[in-house]
Parts: sequence; structure tokens; C-alpha cells
Amino acid sequence: MWQNKQRRRAFALYEVLLGLTIFVVGVLVLGRSVQNCLNASSLGAEEDRVGQILANRMAEIQATPGFPDVKKETKVATGYGEIVLVQRSAPAGLMVEQNTELTGLNLVTLRAEWKRNGVAQSKKIEFYVYRSG
Repeated sequence: MWQNKQRRRAFALYEVLLGLTIFVVGVLVLGRSVQNCLNASSLGAEEDRVGQILANRMAEIQATPGFPDVKKETKVATGYGEIVLVQRSAPAGLMVEQNTELTGLNLVTLRAEWKRNGVAQSKKIEFYVYRSG
């Protein structure tokens, strides 16, 4: 009888340890999932910020009279670090009837370059700007 009680107590202890182990593993997995969600949210906010910077610069170029600068580099400070904005502009080289080049139309390329955890990142947009005369 004495051995039977000890076996039950030992078995109960093993059950508690097994349950505790499963709980700890579950909490660790849940913590890792929350960390991944926070990282994804942060990366999304960073990408949105870069997209907004590119859109703002594009609107500025389109609203400015005259032809866009052939090459221009600007540094923009953000909460995610410094972003280098590289602008390039060249004639679009589009042809119309009888192989005549369409003048006044420039292809502008904006490229944002930054580092995330020491790894180079970039995002690029291209658009046309028409200026007559």
C-alpha cells in the first residue's frame, strides 16, 4: 500500500511536469509569433514611409515648371534612418509617325536607397514628365 501511494504521487508529479513543459513551450512559441508580427508591422511601416517619400518627390517634380534635373541626389532623414533619393531624367526617346522623336517628354527615375539592419534596400519608380517648349 505504501508503494502504491508513492507511485501515484510520482505519477502525479510527472503529469504536472509534463503539463508545465507543454505550457512553457506554448508560451515561447506564442512569444515568437508576437515578435514576428511586430517585425512585419515595422517593415510595413518602413516600406510605406519610403513609398510616401517617392510619391512626394514625384508630385514635386511634376508641379515644378521646366525640365527635371538630369541627376540629383537628396538625403532624407526618417525615423527609420537616412534614405538617399536618387533622381535621373532623360529624354523618353519615344517615336511618333514617320520615325519622328516626340520632344518635350522626359522619363524620370526615382530610386530610394537605405539600409535595414546593415542590408542595402531600394525601391524605384519611373514616370514621364511633359514640358512644351
